[in-house]
Amino acid sequence: MFCKNVMNRFGALLAAGVVMCGAVAFAEPMAQQQGNALLDELHAASAKSETLTVKADAKYALGSSDAPLTLVAYTDYQCPFCGRFEAETFPEIKKYIASGKLRFILRDLPMSSHLLARKAAQAVRCAGEQGKYWEMSETVFKNQKMLDVGSLAGYARQLSLDGATFERCMADDKHLKAIADEVAEAHALGIHKTPTFVLGKVVGDSVQGKLIVGAQPLAAFEASIKEMLEK
Repeated sequence: MFCKNVMNRFGALLAAGVVMCGAVAFAEPMAQQQGNALLDELHAASAKSETLTVKADAKYALGSSDAPLTLVAYTDYQCPFCGRFEAETFPEIKKYIASGKLRFILRDLPMSSHLLARKAAQAVRCAGEQGKYWEMSETVFKNQKMLDVGSLAGYARQLSLDGATFERCMADDKHLKAIADEVAEAHALGIHKTPTFVLGKVVGDSVQGKLIVGAQPLAAFEASIKEMLEK
């Protein structure tokens, strides 16, 4: 009965879009470790009102620094559920950014099981050096199945970046430490799955707010945004 309840719960999460990278191997029989990870995922996704405090500083951010709310997103460029958020939910989130109600910060949290995710994150940062951080981020998400070094260099050319400068940035691995630092900070906060979000208000140098775990539907974000703005 317990196993049946767990699988029913997981099925409900899938139907609702509350899914994350880093916990479940869908194509293989479920081992004990995977089963434990699934339980952890279910518990995290069903948390009612967990809050978290994260850093508010960011080199790249969308929206006004005076926005009443900030959404911090922890992502993995190879995670299909992060891609789902980018394609289905983020376009609607951008409306709140454009209206001045929301500021958006993206943090890197590449899963160790996603072998191309760190290079993809590095490519986005290298593009950022040439003023195309968000453009490269969008391009990489749209091409999650082609994240090898050659493909990333091709995306840089599509965005009219200086190819030699971009390729030198990639070869030097200059952003890998910064990416590793963000991963370490996320893990210290108890964030291990992607996508994970913190929505709240800036207090001092931190964002204090609600923890939102998984590729939630737009309604989940809108309900929280509306509630916080009314307060």
